[in-house]
Amino acid sequence: MDILRSLPIGLYLEQPITWLHRLDPRIKLFGLLTFLLTPIQGNELWRIAIALLLIVLTFASKIPMRVWKQQMGILLLLAFMTFAIATISPDGFNATVQPRRPIPEVNVANDKPPTIASPLTIKLPQPTSYNYVIWKAGNITITRRSRELGVRVCTLIFTYLYAPTLFLLVTAPEEITAAIASIFAPLKFFKIPIVEIVLTLTLALRFVPLVLEEVQNLGRAMRTRSINWKKLGFKRTTQIWLILAERLIDNLFIRAEQTASAMQVRGFTSPNTHLVVWNPLKLLPRDIVLLILLVAMWGARIYYGNEL
Repeated sequence: MDILRSLPIGLYLEQPITWLHRLDPRIKLFGLLTFLLTPIQGNELWRIAIALLLIVLTFASKIPMRVWKQQMGILLLLAFMTFAIATISPDGFNATVQPRRPIPEVNVANDKPPTIASPLTIKLPQPTSYNYVIWKAGNITITRRSRELGVRVCTLIFTYLYAPTLFLLVTAPEEITAAIASIFAPLKFFKIPIVEIVLTLTLALRFVPLVLEEVQNLGRAMRTRSINWKKLGFKRTTQIWLILAERLIDNLFIRAEQTASAMQVRGFTSPNTHLVVWNPLKLLPRDIVLLILLVAMWGARIYYGNEL
């Protein structure tokens, strides 16, 4: 399926198997939450450090460049464009300057409008080198507020999009569901159907390639018919797209019905009558070391990464 090979986000890399593949999925899930939650209310240095750590982690895992080059390049370009736009845009603070000296009375004889007396220009020595305006050239002004806003937006865009991409790249869907089932296993005492929820999540993850395959088949069918869209007009083009959408939905319902029939034949009528066996999870020494590093990372975030 060509559309699956060209899809830049959300793929699982089966080969080669890196050291990130061998980690326990529960540790990887906790690491993903660390990358997603620690930038919240964090300072600029912490957000930049998180984004750089993701890039370093990608290089250190020895994942082939052909796999992550496209998505990282797109996200870095989007982040830098957002940073540039947010930095040169107005920061949102409207400072109104009021005169310190009173406005003189109106001179009725001369019939002149009131003028504001110009204050004395006195340059006092500044105690620090702080300057709110960082750089100014013509109508373009970069302030500390706009720079902070640009760093915040660009780092959050890169982190929140690339961290899940890297997680899905090195973690199989079955491992994700097994980790979630293991973490939420104590909720069984409250009669919450954990097995049903996790099984539904597994089917949803496995159903995504089927959706992409149906979209690809419809696209190929339209290309083979060589439709001239310019001569159809807006009305007929809209009708064709509605027909394609209806056909796509019908095909997806057929695939879902086939999946349900296959599960019923294999005995998946209810989690109480069929034992769902997930991948065995076991913490190894490398997983424990990584867990300690993640806890230390949270400690560093609490003590040094808070926004001032």
